[in-house]
Amino acid sequence: MASRPDDSPRRAAYEILLRVDEGAFADLVLDTTLNRSQLDSRDRGLVTELVYGALRLRGRVDFALSQFCDRPLHRLQPGVLRLLRLGAYQLLELDRIPAHAAVNSSVELARELEMDQATGLINGVLRALARGKADIDWPDASNIRRYLQHVCSMPVWLSKELMRLLPNAEARALGEALAQPAPYSLRVNTLKTKRDQLLTALAEAGHRAHPCSYVPEGILIDKRGDGPLPGDAEGWYQVQDEASMLIAHLLDVQPGQRILDCCAAPGGKTTHIAVLTDNRAEIVALDKYPQRVALIDQGAERLGCSSIAAREWDLSEKPDFLAPASFDRVLLDAPCSGLGVLRRNPESRWNKSAVNLRELAVLQRQLLGNVAPLVKSGGRLLYSVCTFSWAETDEQVTTFLADHPEFQLEDLREQAPPEWAELFTEKGTLRSYPHRHAGMDAFFAARFRRLD
Repeated sequence: MASRPDDSPRRAAYEILLRVDEGAFADLVLDTTLNRSQLDSRDRGLVTELVYGALRLRGRVDFALSQFCDRPLHRLQPGVLRLLRLGAYQLLELDRIPAHAAVNSSVELARELEMDQATGLINGVLRALARGKADIDWPDASNIRRYLQHVCSMPVWLSKELMRLLPNAEARALGEALAQPAPYSLRVNTLKTKRDQLLTALAEAGHRAHPCSYVPEGILIDKRGDGPLPGDAEGWYQVQDEASMLIAHLLDVQPGQRILDCCAAPGGKTTHIAVLTDNRAEIVALDKYPQRVALIDQGAERLGCSSIAAREWDLSEKPDFLAPASFDRVLLDAPCSGLGVLRRNPESRWNKSAVNLRELAVLQRQLLGNVAPLVKSGGRLLYSVCTFSWAETDEQVTTFLADHPEFQLEDLREQAPPEWAELFTEKGTLRSYPHRHAGMDAFFAARFRRLD
């Protein structure tokens, strides 16, 4: 009997990867598939591992496959290559799966998908890989570009970006970090509980966790138990990376302020601002799409954040319904390339290019220009992105200051706790990296003050 995505983890992974190749987002398709499936927790974990791993390490997997396939990979039928990548990922990265199981399940899945003509090829290539994987001549780190491409699974354009930004040793360290699975962290909702109380509840439920390194409300999950995390329905926490948690703190929000969160969905930073102001600030949250505005409202209700008014608006147009100089704080967490969160959105490695960086930089400059007039005299504008490309970070700061002499760049080190000092550059901007800062995502932030 043929397997279905709801009862076979490998079939489910294949179907998700097919959707991703067609342009879907891996996390959304994965969530939808798992919510509809009858798979147990162990098989659901395997689906997640196969999908994210095969996407994250596609460059490494393809390099290995090319050593044992007698034809160029790009000439294979897409479905056949997809099956080879799934099988090869298991052989290279999942020691708990026996080689014969990885090979045989790939061949059987090919038959189920009516690719009988390719079963011989799939069987031969994967068996050869299983026998010869220990002898693969992987590029040495001394050849940094090939190492980034074929060991760290970076496309050519992204390898060049890392090499331009960092010395070779650091480019290697960042590349290696981005090839690893992302950490799983929680922001404690201090409107409803305390970090120590949630840590105790997690331990009692069989989960291993410890406090994050920097933010006082962060928890890092080391290993999940079999059951759900406690406090989800009660709104005790928000899933959020530690780098993202830094942003609301750096905005320097206070009760009584009027605060604008631009491009706010899904609302993690918005609700964090509400928590830090104890629901005693006036927060306006904007997003371009109505379904994403709904996510802000849902998250605010779950967490008990009552000070947020969310509405739809495309900030590539000037928000004429908002009065000039009417906000004490403005957060622009701008649309960006997402290079700093590649571990969470691994398909981004393969569907973006250097051209996208330039296009995004133009949009970011436009958004900054449209929201800057909303800042009060003496107020602050925080620009943040989850990326590290020069065009979207330092270059944006230079351009904004040239375009807007009424603003000055502030040194974030002056407000931040002393133990955060290593997170900042000599200019006082935030630059977090997973290989430097306790595994957190790569974020950038710069804060501008409007002159009196």
